[in-house]
Amino acid sequence: MGPGALGPDPLPDSFILQPPVFYPVIPYVTTIFGGLHAGKMVMIQGVVPPDAQRFQIDFQCGCSLQPRPDIAIHFNPRFYTNKPHVICNTLHWGRWQREVRWPHLALGKGDSFLILFLFGNEDVKVSVNGHHFLHYPYRLPLSRVDTVGVFGHIFVKAVGFLNSNPFVEGGTAYPVGHPFLLKNSRLAVPCIWPLPRGLWPEQVIVVRGLVCPNPQQFTLSLQDDSTQPPMKFEVCFRNRTLAWISSWGRKKPISAPFIFHPGCFFEVLLLCKGNGLKLALNGNAVGAASLGQRALESLRELRISGSVELYCVQC
Repeated sequence: MGPGALGPDPLPDSFILQPPVFYPVIPYVTTIFGGLHAGKMVMIQGVVPPDAQRFQIDFQCGCSLQPRPDIAIHFNPRFYTNKPHVICNTLHWGRWQREVRWPHLALGKGDSFLILFLFGNEDVKVSVNGHHFLHYPYRLPLSRVDTVGVFGHIFVKAVGFLNSNPFVEGGTAYPVGHPFLLKNSRLAVPCIWPLPRGLWPEQVIVVRGLVCPNPQQFTLSLQDDSTQPPMKFEVCFRNRTLAWISSWGRKKPISAPFIFHPGCFFEVLLLCKGNGLKLALNGNAVGAASLGQRALESLRELRISGSVELYCVQC
């Protein structure tokens, strides 16, 4: 079992995915670490208040008050008519361009929502509660966008910043957007997640969470019927190292930037490929481990332990 490079090391800032923000006070403006690029996603989870008139989510080129920054993508749901709709537009040099209107917004006053912005090479695609709603071509370069602002009549539960699954080829229009959850009893650590069918080719395991303030240790163990896990992914906070540990105790270091910092968001992705697993951290492929097809099929549990809070486990 050993690490294997899956490609050239990306730039350090491509590993930065900031922590999700819970229950921000509106209006809310924050920097997007590393800016936007094709493949990034921003997810807004919340509720439309019963007396809502309108709200807007702006992807801005900076956060100054004077002069007002350019707004590359202005997403503006409106509820003051009998037919809720969305207006999209771009603000450039203080002037709004031609607005585009999308009717038939399947979202009303009092409704919960999960809005996912998926940024492509030419446009942004927007889904509402898992269904495609619109795509808006860029009028300003996406590379200029480094700020997101949320304004108006809206109650926000969480804002998340994610990278697309780097292993998906020819997938659907949207990766699955899972709501961020706080204090969910099913995600209490230590956490055991069943794998009733073992692992099969192309299966993906995703673990998302937040590192605790004074972390001691963090492990992901794949367990079969034996007493020792066939494979364990270990994060050592003291030495800031990552490693695979086999059932016979052999440790193989993983050469990758250390992303597990106190108070920071993390995403661990394991993809079952061939006779082993590929590993991605915060959306970036960093290594692989061979295990054998029979061993993969015999796995029955994912065990998560250590100094983390979990927001999502997907098997």
